[in-house]
Amino acid sequence: MRTRSLLKTNGFLVVALLLVASCRSQNSEPNKEPSQDPVSENTVILISIDGFRSDYVQKFEPPNISRLAHDGVTSEEGMIPIFPTLTFPLHYSMATGLYPQNHGIISNTMFDPRSGKWFRISDRESVEDPGWWEGEPIWVTAENQGMIAATFFFVGSETPVKGVQPTYWERFDASVPGNTRVDQVLAWLDLPIDERPEFIALYFGQVDGEGHANGPDAPEMAESVLEVDGYIGRLLEGLAARGIEDGVNVILVSDHGMSARSQSRVIALDDYMDMDEVDVINTSPVLMMNAKGNNASQIVEQLQGAHPELEVWMKRDVPERFHFRDHYRIPDIIGMVSEGWTIYRTREYMEENLSRLGGATHGYDPAALSMRALFVAHGPAFRENVKIEPFENIHLYALMAHILELDPAETDGSLDVLSPILKK
Repeated sequence: MRTRSLLKTNGFLVVALLLVASCRSQNSEPNKEPSQDPVSENTVILISIDGFRSDYVQKFEPPNISRLAHDGVTSEEGMIPIFPTLTFPLHYSMATGLYPQNHGIISNTMFDPRSGKWFRISDRESVEDPGWWEGEPIWVTAENQGMIAATFFFVGSETPVKGVQPTYWERFDASVPGNTRVDQVLAWLDLPIDERPEFIALYFGQVDGEGHANGPDAPEMAESVLEVDGYIGRLLEGLAARGIEDGVNVILVSDHGMSARSQSRVIALDDYMDMDEVDVINTSPVLMMNAKGNNASQIVEQLQGAHPELEVWMKRDVPERFHFRDHYRIPDIIGMVSEGWTIYRTREYMEENLSRLGGATHGYDPAALSMRALFVAHGPAFRENVKIEPFENIHLYALMAHILELDPAETDGSLDVLSPILKK
């Protein structure tokens, strides 16, 4: 394995565009001659823009993303995330085509009752522990079939899954500039044909961060969206300079959307139960708890109907549409608050921290329009000027495997869902 380190108003839009243009002009990618070894038309570049709500394209009109959406394929009503609508489960479902109950990454924070270990996305040791990761991500499928794959910060690629990692991968570092990430993708495409990846995944996180901090309607969100659009533009310019802009399949996605929070929409869990009776794994918006005794059903019965904006189920009774019952890591008790609501473990903690509650978050019901994710596809494999109905993100794996001409692993998704967007 080789590892390489590496507006709301038009006024806001104009300022943000100038800002992005300035950044790009100061650090522009030099023009490249077209490669003597043409890039395969099966090449896929999967780009995830974390937290990019599906309506941001219409709301902020990012020029490069808008052009790809207009000229290629898009779902204006967005891609439907799976449950729970959290970053790690969602990304890994896109990569594997599996619901979390079948790939094991059930949340951003998890407890494994068999090993006694905790998983936290901020903990490098757990993120890079292959014991957490099940299923077969698309880069493993590619590598196992003799294809070179590369990832720049994609969830699940920092550890061997089934003993396999991408040929090229990067350990997550949020401080790495977007231009640096794009330039590395272009550098991979400049490699000799026997070293060049045909599957590349790329990740940007600032739109999600801005959403959490200021919400989906803030002027800062417009700036963040246009900043990332500038990185997409840089990539497209680099592809054009190499004569391959129309010869590479670019798929733009996000994991989830965003919903604004409010200090008036809060629930203190200890108003309705004894917190000493449970081990809390996750709190809000998705509640996950294990009962310390054999009284999980009594706790659920106690919480059901306790607050009109809180739903709680036994693991075995989680709604079927969530596909969230069958993995041993799923805790005994699962709950979820209504869109825009927040759960605190205790009233004391809530009162101490309520003044800091603001911005937005995700984790709500996948059926909520505010949770809808971005989907745009453009390239030689895709039809032109096509708009499609919303679909679940588990179908992306089959789509990518088909374009890459790979034999797919068994998944929860189906190529039939997205085959109408393909030229052949």
